[in-house]
Amino acid sequence: MSAKKLISLHDAGSHHWVGDGFPVRNFFPSTGLETEVSPFLMLDYAGPTDFKPTEKPRGVGEHPHRGFETVTIAYQGSVDHRDSGGNKGTIFPGDVQWMTAGSGIVHEEMHEKEFAHNGGTFEMVQLWVNLPRVHKMTEPKYQALISKDIPQVRLDGDDSFARVIGGTFNGVTGPASTFSPVTLLDVRLAAGTRTSVKLEAGHNVVIFILSGSLQIAGREVSNAPKLALLDTQGDEIELVARDASKLLIMSGQPIDEPIASYGPFVMNTKEELMTAIQDYQTGKMGHLSAV
Repeated sequence: MSAKKLISLHDAGSHHWVGDGFPVRNFFPSTGLETEVSPFLMLDYAGPTDFKPTEKPRGVGEHPHRGFETVTIAYQGSVDHRDSGGNKGTIFPGDVQWMTAGSGIVHEEMHEKEFAHNGGTFEMVQLWVNLPRVHKMTEPKYQALISKDIPQVRLDGDDSFARVIGGTFNGVTGPASTFSPVTLLDVRLAAGTRTSVKLEAGHNVVIFILSGSLQIAGREVSNAPKLALLDTQGDEIELVARDASKLLIMSGQPIDEPIASYGPFVMNTKEELMTAIQDYQTGKMGHLSAV
């Protein structure tokens, strides 16, 4: 085993609203990170934001995707999902929604009705995960990963653990089905914890620090939220928590293929993008039924 090095630290590159329900800070690609984080395409951090009660749920209405997957991790608040494939679901704190857009899907994401009615604190992360060329046009799929079905691995230190959402960590495999090798860990470190995390050598690794302060590979990281980029060499990351810390560790095999993207479409060529736009406009990706 050999230690990974921390290459760079990043603050959010942009701030914007997605619909009227998701005030997000983007940590890539607005920070210039692209091939360095493949197969991951985007990371938006929504919140923590306090929403006042309303009878009309906030969110983002019908919109399309093609060529990749969206992964939403819920920390606080709850979201309703429905799509043109007939899938419906609600994620609550601890749950994860993994949607494969593949050949094309239309969906909406809205604050869950009871959360909207009561108001409260909203905090979620959404990742976009690229699909290899051979799977770009795969059939759309929806995975609702409920908190109780996401296994935990205890880490050194009391109350420190990693929830294995996808991939295999310390011999434990997460429930998410993926199209390329991806490991996704939701980590909690108690203050004073010193532990090491072993990941696949040669994979791209980024760590999103939602809260807390700690050392990553010997380097101090504070003033969360922050994004840490690690090198592809080595297979072990040393973590030392100064304060209680909440992390999302993302590791994946790079997809070494051309990327052509436009809004909600991520393909390999401009021609494929034009086809995606036309297919959406002509209804080939479907539409949502009236509620």
